[in-house]
Amino acid sequence: MHNPQYITSPDRLNGLPPGEREAIEDVIRTFAFRTNEYYAGLINWDDPDDPIRKIIIPDSRELEDWGALDASSEKNYTVVPGLQHKYPQTALFLTVDVCGGFCRFCFRKRLFMNGNDEITRDFAEGIRYIRNHPEITNVLITGGDPLLLATSRLRSLIEDIRSIEHVQIIRIGSKMVAFNPYRILNDPVLPDLIRQYSTHEKRIYIMAHFNHPRELTPVAIEALDLLRDAGAVIVNQTPLIRGINSDPAVLTTLFQKLSFIGVPPYYVFQCRPTRGNRHFEIPVEEAYGIFERAKANCSGLAKRARFVMSHATGKIEVVGRTEQATYFKYHQAADPADVGRFMAFRSNPLAYWFDDYTVLLEDSRIMSDEDEDLPAFSPPRGLPDDSQAAG
Repeated sequence: MHNPQYITSPDRLNGLPPGEREAIEDVIRTFAFRTNEYYAGLINWDDPDDPIRKIIIPDSRELEDWGALDASSEKNYTVVPGLQHKYPQTALFLTVDVCGGFCRFCFRKRLFMNGNDEITRDFAEGIRYIRNHPEITNVLITGGDPLLLATSRLRSLIEDIRSIEHVQIIRIGSKMVAFNPYRILNDPVLPDLIRQYSTHEKRIYIMAHFNHPRELTPVAIEALDLLRDAGAVIVNQTPLIRGINSDPAVLTTLFQKLSFIGVPPYYVFQCRPTRGNRHFEIPVEEAYGIFERAKANCSGLAKRARFVMSHATGKIEVVGRTEQATYFKYHQAADPADVGRFMAFRSNPLAYWFDDYTVLLEDSRIMSDEDEDLPAFSPPRGLPDDSQAAG
């Protein structure tokens, strides 16, 4: 299978039971559907709980009225069309509004809906912004999936970014190695591009997205090797998703297999409370327990991931629990004063997001000095206004 064809209609899913097609059609009128022959071929259609099926095949529960399309308020940090600047040292390019496949739990599904205006086809204004902000040392190219861009267009963008002296790291966020590794294997120009611009002193990172160990097929590993041999540094990140990798044994296997092939686990994300994601969600404290149990049977090389939430105010790491409290720390923050900030809240087994701990501070959800000997705490500073977001 050297050029798997894309599938955008359930009629082309040969293993799908006929009775499910109508329900899927209802879903894709709201949320886009896309996969390809290679990835669909990984599904065991005899298993209704097959994890690959859950990743890519629409489910009628997506239509439940729950969550927000922009759960982390990303749009508030848009400084020019297609460019976000949330953390001082990092700029994020939204370069394309399509992916190799549409994960059903995607936190940016709004980009694939009518009326989206966050993607840009002209990168010039974003490049000027980065050039004028010397605090930006790394740029994340994402979307959608930037490996859906023509390699010549991707080269032009990377060349422009590399011409900016203060940018040291270029990151490419992509699930293409999992969705369609032939995109990499069939394009000799792509590794040449990596080889040219991932230098000894300024590397290109590939932020891979393997959610389940069955995605790590021999052909996917071959594609990873090709990118690594070309000079890319590859790490993996995944949300923790009910029914896909929420079994600690499955997550352990994912961590182990990634470490065996030399792809360090990077972030494990609390699934964002995005519209359509209710059936994928796991409460924060349950998810943290799964994460810790999964790491217990791994070597140190396999347990480097951090369990975090990409909250509107920053990247918040869950760092520990007792019977009474859950502990958090700002791993990164929109307000630099919050970076490293430690927080403790009374345990809330029903909390799905950081806001569930902070929304009722006066209702004693926050730990007090009477509960434990904890440092003083004040609420997060919240979203910036437009002037702060622009700088």
